[in-house]
Amino acid sequence: MGHRQFAAGLVACLLLAVQANAQKDHPDPLTPAQIEEIREAGIDPDGRILLYAKYVGEHLTEINRLVKRARSAARSSRLDGELQNVTELTDELGANLDQYGSRKADIRKALKKVNEEAPRWLTTLRGLPSDPDYELSRKEAIESDTDLAKQAAQLLGEQTEYFKEHKDQRGQERAEPN
Repeated sequence: MGHRQFAAGLVACLLLAVQANAQKDHPDPLTPAQIEEIREAGIDPDGRILLYAKYVGEHLTEINRLVKRARSAARSSRLDGELQNVTELTDELGANLDQYGSRKADIRKALKKVNEEAPRWLTTLRGLPSDPDYELSRKEAIESDTDLAKQAAQLLGEQTEYFKEHKDQRGQERAEPN
């Protein structure tokens, strides 16, 4: 093994160790019970999307609760963590929309809910007081929510058109190829 290969391997191992450590510092945004609920809803696209939307809303409720508390390092740290949770969940919600959208699953019901909620989420995120301790996480959450809102609106339009033309596939969890 050459010096370059060894160095590249060492760098890759260090990056993996840093990434694994960073993941330990930020816990999963979902409780074990919520993870189980999502697993169980895996066969129900609308249900799964609605659960993710519900959990995003719960984290934003917690953010609103924390904002009302006296400013402290602990409060800022908790807000930072909650904002990271919102970003993770909206990103995961977006990944689910991609997956179900490409399968032509009829998720219009859930998309309507996401289209109603995403602007409210964005209002909450933009209304947070500026604080350097969580500003980066706030910006990332705003960006993620903005992307999700655009994605959901576009997908709802696409699905509305698709199911006008394919009435026999309405309500299906997955469209079968013709």
